[in-house]
Amino acid sequence: QVQLVESGGGSVQAGGSLRLSCAVSGNIARSNCMGWFRQVPGKERDWVATVYSGGGVTAYADSVKGRFTISQDNVEYTLYLQMNSLKPADTAMYYCMAGNYRCSSGANALYWGKGTQVTVSS
Repeated sequence: QVQLVESGGGSVQAGGSLRLSCAVSGNIARSNCMGWFRQVPGKERDWVATVYSGGGVTAYADSVKGRFTISQDNVEYTLYLQMNSLKPADTAMYYCMAGNYRCSSGANALYWGKGTQVTVSS
């Protein structure tokens, strides 16, 4: 059984940093990419960042480009999201996912975590 468990969320002031982790257990061999999405109440879940198998190719939403970095540890089976220069607009529940083909779309998700809350105050 595959499980994705996020951690590392919390409250931080604008300009601060957080690092989210997503621990993977089980066999996700069917997926070729992993990613982070975020969601605020009443809105759709938005794509944040993607990393493809091997970790060599990454992609970011324009809103986080230059501030966030996605990476994966293939030995520890953990996905990370380093978030720097945080803004109040980054406040959301952050979800990790594993999917196929293109992980910038939630429709391609095979597995989701339950989320970790990030709150950025001004």
